[in-house]
This record gives sequence, C-alpha cells and structure tokens, in this order.
Amino acid sequence: SYCYPMAANTAKFSIGDVVKHRYFDFRGVIYDVDFEFNNSEEWYQSIPKDVRPRKNQPFYHLLAENNEITYEAYVSEQNLISDDSDKPIKHPLIEEIFTGKKGSGYFKPSNWFKDFCLKLNNIFSKDRHSVDVESE
Repeated sequence: SYCYPMAANTAKFSIGDVVKHRYFDFRGVIYDVDFEFNNSEEWYQSIPKDVRPRKNQPFYHLLAENNEITYEAYVSEQNLISDDSDKPIKHPLIEEIFTGKKGSGYFKPSNWFKDFCLKLNNIFSKDRHSVDVESE
C-alpha cells in the first residue's frame, strides 16, 4: 500500500519502482517522491538551461547506478521512464530501505507504510488536509 496527500499532484511512479533516465545512462529504484521540486536553487541553476526541467512536476529520489558506480540521484518525472528489465539494482542501501523484490520493483514492509501514513496524517491534520491510504 502507498499513501499520498490528497491535495498533492499525482505521480506517475511510486516508491519501489525501477526506472531509468530518459537521456543519461543510469537506472535506479525510487525511495522517495517530492510532488514538486524541493531541492536548492543552486542545484537547479547548475542544470544547463536547455535541459533544465520545469519545477512544477514530481521529482524522485533514486538509489541509482550506472556501469561504474552507485549513488543517489534526484530526477524530474519528465526525465524518467520505466525499466522493466527485471535486473536487480546493486546499490548498497537497497536492503536497508526495501525488504524484497517483486517483479521489476521493490517493496517496503507494510508497517513502514502504516507508520509513514500515520506521521503524514498527524502533519496534515494540523493543516486540515487528509492522507489517502490506498491498497495494492
């Protein structure tokens, strides 16, 4: 199950999805989602203007890899596509964040989602927003 703030934009990809970059040679698994840009202005301005993504779209935190190294990446939705290769991600933090692999994606323990959603509910209830908990 996943939980998303009802008022937020919808995201094309979910936590645990394996994706690859549309233009650069790397792939990764999503471990967090920002429903709009949430990084530093300095980071944003460092992207060449002709390929700089717009800010008002989901951005994804990835445990990423290419042929040489593993790292963490922050990528806009417009620059990601699904990776259905079923090849595992070799990032060393995979086992710390995810409990297993299912098909081409990864999953977290169900109590992690429950705890996460409870925290979100506590945060959003103060602002009179709600959190929708969807079942898989």
